[in-house]
Amino acid sequence: MLTPSAPLASAAIEQRGRGSKGVWLVALFLILAALVVVSIAVGSRFIPPETAWRVLWHSDDSQDSLVVHGLRLPRTMLGIVAGVALGVAGALIMALTRNPLADPGVLGVNSGAHLAVALSISLLGFSSFTQYVWFAFVGAIVAALVVYLIGSAGRSGATPVRLTLAGVAFGAVLSGIATAVTLVDQRTFDLLRDWNAGSLVNRDPGLILQLLPFVVTGVVIALVLARALNAVALGDEMARGLGISVRSTRIWGVIAVTLLCGATTAVVGPISFVGLMVPHAVRWLAGPDQRWIVLLTVIASPSLLLAADILGRVLVIPDEMPVGVVVALVGGPVLIALVRRKRVSAL
Repeated sequence: MLTPSAPLASAAIEQRGRGSKGVWLVALFLILAALVVVSIAVGSRFIPPETAWRVLWHSDDSQDSLVVHGLRLPRTMLGIVAGVALGVAGALIMALTRNPLADPGVLGVNSGAHLAVALSISLLGFSSFTQYVWFAFVGAIVAALVVYLIGSAGRSGATPVRLTLAGVAFGAVLSGIATAVTLVDQRTFDLLRDWNAGSLVNRDPGLILQLLPFVVTGVVIALVLARALNAVALGDEMARGLGISVRSTRIWGVIAVTLLCGATTAVVGPISFVGLMVPHAVRWLAGPDQRWIVLLTVIASPSLLLAADILGRVLVIPDEMPVGVVVALVGGPVLIALVRRKRVSAL
């Protein structure tokens, strides 16, 4: 039986939960800050942290300053923006499909971008990254739109299962076509090797500013939808009973995922596991509250991407391993360990 002190006890428990999540938020932020410093300092040419910090704020004509401002800083900033986008997109997909092992690629975004890039190179003769990057973004948008239309056809509308099945099936078709185009055209195959691996290297710094509006818009939509997604997690009928428009929530969620994952995939290529592993791990720290999941993911995802990028720089010196390859190598075993945890799997 509930006593008058029960609401107070419940409030105290919730307050302690918020406090622990706040501690995790601060801890993850400090980890991200440390990784930013390491990312600027570490590479084929090591720059002492104090030197990196000095030239970061006081640029000069030294070799260290040229490396920091011309290579390391843009690469680090791109890693942060891309990490945020991929992580939040993954958190949204998990909430929309009610599947803790869903991936942003479920909506066919990566496959649409891949096909668009392959066609722009093969048919239009593009050879510059800055030329075909926007075709990748358009391809991602078109793929997500088609998947939603297929998944929402019929009386039941866009249910999580229908969206997942439509995305997987349509994405497989697009990937098959893109692979065929790539295999029959040697030039397309050569140009797509780096992009397919997922990389932060040799990207025009101006692309970061062009990418930023899409990522900020997607994150804002995710934060606004967080409360509604908490209700949707209880089931469509329960959400409607709470006054939530399930259809509107899913539409805006798909828009946010497309903006986040589409724009980022267009710039850095298809990087897997970030949008799958980080939100899954964050659920272990934050529980099922989508508001905290998004906030913690915004910090944790770029930390993972930067750590993988740093590791890729030192594994095969003087060469480098693409960040997408490193994330896949590290992410697979870590994800297996996470899903084996009963507490996480039950969320």
